[in-house]
Amino acid sequence: MSTVVRIPTILRTYTGGAAEVPGEGATLREVLAKLDADYPGIGARILDESGKIRRFVNVYVGDEDVRFADGLDTATPTGSQISVIPAVAGG
Repeated sequence: MSTVVRIPTILRTYTGGAAEVPGEGATLREVLAKLDADYPGIGARILDESGKIRRFVNVYVGDEDVRFADGLDTATPTGSQISVIPAVAGG
């Protein structure tokens, strides 16, 4: 299944500056595994040591926050857009 993964500015060093890259997989877990295979190191910035989405990273499939869906098992239908959005804090 082919998707588009939107990459935040802070992670674009892994993708050669690309803001969007193709994604492949039936689930978010598969898409992120392929993303890390294609762009080594990016997976560790999205997932923690236990393989869960990092606390301060939000991931959406379409308009749906995967934390309120099926997490890493969220389906990624062909043509869907996946957005990786790091939380921003400030004061």
